[in-house]
Amino acid sequence: MIDHIGVVSPGLLKLQQLFHLTTENYKLRMRAVKRVRNASEVNEFFREIEKEDIKSKKYVVLDLKPETARNVIVLHLKDIYMGRRNYHFLLTGLVMDESWNNDILKHGAINVTAFQILQNNRPEVRLFLSHWKELKPHTWPGAGNKNITADIALMYDATRVLLDAFNRFVRKPEVFRNKFRRGEVYNNGSRGLDCRKPPSVHWEHGERIMWYLRKTETKGLTGNISFDENGNRLNFSIDIVEMTINSEMVKIAQWSDTKGLEPIPPKYRRVSQDVGFENKTYIVTSILEEPYLMFKNEPGKTLEGNDAFEGYCKDLADLIADHLKFTYILKLVNDSKYGGVNSNVPGGWNGMVGELIRKEADIAIAPLTITSAREKVIDFTKPFMSLGISIMIKKPINQKPGVFSFMNPLSEEIWMCIIFAYVGVSVVLFLVSRFSPHEWRYEENYEGPSASNDFSLHNSLWFSLGAFMQQGCDICPRSIAGRIVGSVWWFFTLIIISSYTANLAAFLTMERMVTPINSADDLAKQTEVEYGTLMFSSTQEFFRLQSAKIPVYARMWEFMNSKKHVFVSSYEDGIRRVRDSKGKYAFLMESTKNEYINERQPCDTMKVGRNLDAKGYGVATPVGSNLR
Repeated sequence: MIDHIGVVSPGLLKLQQLFHLTTENYKLRMRAVKRVRNASEVNEFFREIEKEDIKSKKYVVLDLKPETARNVIVLHLKDIYMGRRNYHFLLTGLVMDESWNNDILKHGAINVTAFQILQNNRPEVRLFLSHWKELKPHTWPGAGNKNITADIALMYDATRVLLDAFNRFVRKPEVFRNKFRRGEVYNNGSRGLDCRKPPSVHWEHGERIMWYLRKTETKGLTGNISFDENGNRLNFSIDIVEMTINSEMVKIAQWSDTKGLEPIPPKYRRVSQDVGFENKTYIVTSILEEPYLMFKNEPGKTLEGNDAFEGYCKDLADLIADHLKFTYILKLVNDSKYGGVNSNVPGGWNGMVGELIRKEADIAIAPLTITSAREKVIDFTKPFMSLGISIMIKKPINQKPGVFSFMNPLSEEIWMCIIFAYVGVSVVLFLVSRFSPHEWRYEENYEGPSASNDFSLHNSLWFSLGAFMQQGCDICPRSIAGRIVGSVWWFFTLIIISSYTANLAAFLTMERMVTPINSADDLAKQTEVEYGTLMFSSTQEFFRLQSAKIPVYARMWEFMNSKKHVFVSSYEDGIRRVRDSKGKYAFLMESTKNEYINERQPCDTMKVGRNLDAKGYGVATPVGSNLR
């Protein structure tokens, strides 16, 4: 099944048969049909399709003149905003010939399927080309070339058919006997033959000439030339050829009027490239990122040029240069970015990707993630390292019990409430005892009789404290109101002390570290721990694209997008923020960098959960560069 096929054509009547190509085993669904006048309009049409759908494969039928179709493909290859690998073109005319290999491949390879009626291995073609090369170009336009187009070959064969038919026709002297007299042409006994004067008069020899044309049998540049009674060509074949991203034009099938379509196992030929790298100097762009690229520190030495750097990417660049026998100049990317879409810079991309687009660098050797968006504007090698997005958090530290560790089972708010309750109960007990006559005593002393009360403010505080500490006191309330207040206080302290005692041992003896975040789901379900990514990075692009497909990533992207401060400008800033946030910030980063940082001093960070995706680092070059 071919889904969403696009058709570009100046005349739409020829494409009517495409709408009837739907059977039980073969389904075809049209996405768009466009009538255009030149290659620029086709490119604008492709850009509109790209805005709607970037990732899906596009199958495009180009029903255009040969030169226009060629310009469309060349313009498509030159457009850095247009993907190459997800486009497949079908050319409807017999336009594909050997010249396409040179004209198209010099701009880059692309997926093209077309028809070819001109075959250079035929004896007639080789003989024609040998004479064609010897002609003078100023007398015969186009002469001297190694190849001819299909249009030239068909025109040549048509001329041969006409000459052959007329030669056989005029060999019979009776044909034109008495048809030319005194400078006049006679047709069916009448004088003159005027095609412009109505009514039109048919030439008496027209049908006979057509009979001679249909009886033509010869060999031409496009194969056998013969016709049936209706004038249709017989016993000829057309090759179906294909050009791919990685292969030159090859034959994949053959169609003939007798056998129909016959698939042929293709023998793909890898795109030939100029591999003359020797004695050349290339600009390699990279970015400072441990352990991939770092400044080399050797005390007492002043290091310059490539020797000033060390790391994985530096070693990889040395190996590539040694293998291909070229030299390179290693430079750091100007804006310290990996590469993301930014409309404020030339080319629409910043970082290392932007430098490759603008041809400011020849190669990017760095921890540069291969993404579909980047592959549309630059070329990548196969991945030299596999990784995925991971979560970095602050490692929980098992602290030793301190002087005030006994307060850990209860929060500060609870302790404050207990203090206020203690003071409040003491004051209430003091007031109740003052108003109740049962708490007063009549005593005789040396100064005379007097009334006394045991529950002064000082004794009330002492009673409440003794009850809280479950030690009792030498005074007790005797009034009903006082005993009610005391009973409520005793029940309250019983619950508080029991809960405190049950939790104290666990807080003082707990040694197992428990992390609050263990997966992306945990991050998405809470808002206390913030999380973010590196700006203009593949990780940020991952969440932006996946937010429309996966609900968890959609919530995470919405949270990060609503709090712009969670994005950081460099890995160092993100790691520093994890360490200084006391567990309140998680950094989403590549797993290789995460594992590297976790194994180095001060070893206060850790990776949690599985990787969110799978991808790889690749060496990048400009589109179409032979360095790839």
